[in-house]
Amino acid sequence: MTSEKNLVYETIIGRRSYRGKYTPDKVPRNDLKLILEAGLAAPSGCNKQTTHLIAVDDEELLRKLLSEIDPPVAQTAPAMICVLTKRINAYRDRCFATQDYAAAIENMLLMIHAMGYESCWYEGHITDTDRIGDRIARLLGVPEGYELVCILPVGRAEAAPACPKKLPFEERAWFNGFGV
Repeated sequence: MTSEKNLVYETIIGRRSYRGKYTPDKVPRNDLKLILEAGLAAPSGCNKQTTHLIAVDDEELLRKLLSEIDPPVAQTAPAMICVLTKRINAYRDRCFATQDYAAAIENMLLMIHAMGYESCWYEGHITDTDRIGDRIARLLGVPEGYELVCILPVGRAEAAPACPKKLPFEERAWFNGFGV
């Protein structure tokens, strides 16, 4: 494997969802910009570009946003990326917004890890029936027609992320047929 392929592979294999405490170290604005650019570079169904991003690094605003989340998550994160979607039909009355933002989120999670930061994809917690995402969106001045679907805390981990137990390759992936 070439060194470039190895680096990409190691980044993918090494990324974990981090739900622990963060150090108080700020995330430089240039680092946040690179993470946002990685997200915006993701593919988009019919190039509708339905995913929009807001990075939050202002301490007071971050406190307000985090106070809306119950039960609390990422309370010590020094930065957060809020993922918005605009549901636009792309092809034959089909909307690919979910696929678009999922690809953007994964790109950002990989970039976050590659830069030595940690994060976790918080979506269900944000879009559940209590509509936490709507409250966060209002605090951010998000206009009507956009939905806040996910938050990604960003920061340096206080502890190493746990490695979840994964099923063996042979139980989840095959060649030329299911279970072959």
